Amino acid sequence: MKVVPGLLRVTLVLLRYRLDELIDATHLFRPLKLVRPFLGKPMVDVRPLSRGARIRLALNELGPIFVKAGQVLSTRRDLVPADIADELSMLQDQVPPFPGEEARAIVEREFRQPINELYASFDPVPLASASISQVHGATLEDGREVVVKVLRPRIEQRIARDVRLIRSLGELAQRWHPNADKIRPLDVVSEVEKMLENELDLQREGASASLLRRNFASGVDMYVPEVYWELTTARVLTLERVSGVSCDDIAAIDAAGIDRKQLAAKGVRLFYEQVFRDNFFHADAHPGNIWVDPTRAKEPRFIALDFGIMGSLPEADQYWLAQNFIALFERDYARIAKLHIDAGWMPASIRMDELEAAVRTVCEPYFTRPLSQISLAELVVKLFQTARRFELTLQPQLILLQKTLLNIEGVGRMLDPDIDIWAVAHPVLKRILRERYSPMRTFREIRKRVPEWFHNAPQLPELVRNAMRQIAIGEQRFVHDIETLSHQRDLVRRVLRMIGSGLLGGTLIISATLLWTLSPHHGAVLPLCLAGGGLLAFVYGWMRH
Repeated sequence: MKVVPGLLRVTLVLLRYRLDELIDATHLFRPLKLVRPFLGKPMVDVRPLSRGARIRLALNELGPIFVKAGQVLSTRRDLVPADIADELSMLQDQVPPFPGEEARAIVEREFRQPINELYASFDPVPLASASISQVHGATLEDGREVVVKVLRPRIEQRIARDVRLIRSLGELAQRWHPNADKIRPLDVVSEVEKMLENELDLQREGASASLLRRNFASGVDMYVPEVYWELTTARVLTLERVSGVSCDDIAAIDAAGIDRKQLAAKGVRLFYEQVFRDNFFHADAHPGNIWVDPTRAKEPRFIALDFGIMGSLPEADQYWLAQNFIALFERDYARIAKLHIDAGWMPASIRMDELEAAVRTVCEPYFTRPLSQISLAELVVKLFQTARRFELTLQPQLILLQKTLLNIEGVGRMLDPDIDIWAVAHPVLKRILRERYSPMRTFREIRKRVPEWFHNAPQLPELVRNAMRQIAIGEQRFVHDIETLSHQRDLVRRVLRMIGSGLLGGTLIISATLLWTLSPHHGAVLPLCLAGGGLLAFVYGWMRH
C-alpha cells in the first residue's frame, strides 16, 4: 500500500503527456483517464511530439531514478522500438546540486578528519551534479589537482523507495501488458537495480578506474585518471583532475590540429582491445565520458571518465562472440548459425538451415552498400532481434556490449563520417584472437595451473578406479538408447581408451610443464616434445571415441 500514491503520481504524469497507450496496457488505471482534463498542462506542448519524445519528457518530470530506468531501456534495442530507444538515449542524468557544506560534512564524516587536513583546498561549488553524486574540485597538499566525487545525502533511502515503486510498476506491466513476454519488465527493473547498486559504491568505481588505467598503462591511446586510494571510501572517490575536450566537440578538435580520421580509427580499435584483449570495457562511452586530449595533435588519445558502469564477459561468451564477429566480417552465415547453437545461446533443437536463412536475410541487404556505409552496431541489433524468434537467450553482459558498440560507432562516425568500421575492426580482432589463443599463451596458462593439478593429483587414481568399477558393474548408464550388449561393450572400450589417452596426455603435459618450470636451463626442446606427445594422446583418444 505504501507505493500506491507513487503509482498514482506516475499514472497522472503519463496522462498529462498523452501516453494513453501505456495507461491502456495497465487495465487497473484506465478509469483515471477520466480525470485528465483536471490535470493541468505539461511544461511543453506535447501534441506535435513523437511518442518517444513524450516518454522522455515524462521520465524527466518523474525524477532521477526514472531517468536511470529510461537510460537502461535505451540500451534494450532488442526489446524497445528504435524511435523510443533513440529518444531515451538523450536522457541526461542532471539534477540541482546539494549544498557544498553538506558535501564537506560527508567527506569529514567518512574520514573522521577535518577537510583541511585531507585537502589543501576544497571548492564547495560543485563542478557537476547528478542524481547519485556530485563532483567538487580540490587540491592536495603537494599541489596536485583532484576531483572529489561525493554520494548525495540519504541517497540510499531515496533509491530504495523509488526502486520499490519501479518494481511495483514492473509487476503491473508483467501482469497486464499484452506484450509483457517480449518486454520482460521485471528483467529491466533488475538491470536498473543492479546499475544503481553499483553506482552507490564509489570504491567499486575506483577499482574499475584503477584496472582500466592498468590495462592502458602506456597512456598512448587512452589516458585514465589516477585513483587516490587514501582519499577514497564507499561514499567518497578522489581522482586525478584531467582536462580535455568532449569527443563530440568537432570545432575544438579541429582547432587543436588533431587528425579526426586517425582518432576515429583509434576509438574503434580501443573498443575491440577492451572487449577481446582485456575483457573489461567502459560501458557508458557517450561523449560526456570520453574526452580528447587537445595537447596531443600528432599522436591523439582519448581520456576516459566516469567508471560507474563497466562490462566484462564470461570467457566462453567472449570466445563465441569473437568468432561470431569474424564470421560476420567474412559473411559466413552458416558458421554464425552454428556458433549461436554451439555457444548455448539457442536450443540445440533449432533447425540450423532456418537460422542460417534468417541471418542471411538480415545481412545481405547491408552488404549491397559500400562497407564504409554499413553500421555494424545496427546490424548486430537487427541480428539479435531476428534471433529472438529462435529463442535466443541474451545475457545482460551482451546487452551492455551492444549498447557500448552503438556508442563507439556513433563516436567514430561523428569524428569521421566516412570511417570503414569493418576495415578497422577486422584485422584488430584477428590479431587479438591470434595472440589470445596462441600455443605460447596456452603453455603459459598450463604453467599457471600446475599447482592446482598437483593439489588434485592424489585424488585422480581413486576417481579413475571408481569410474572403472562403475563401468564394470553397470552402475553408470552412458547412452539411453543402447539396445544390445555388444553396443555396451563397444562403448566401454571407447571410454576406457579415452580415459587411458587422457591420463597419458595429462601426464606428459604435466611432465613437460615441470621440466620447463623447474629446469629452464635444459632448454625447451624436451618439454615441447613431451607436450606435443600429450596433445597427440588427447587427439587420439578424442578421434577414436
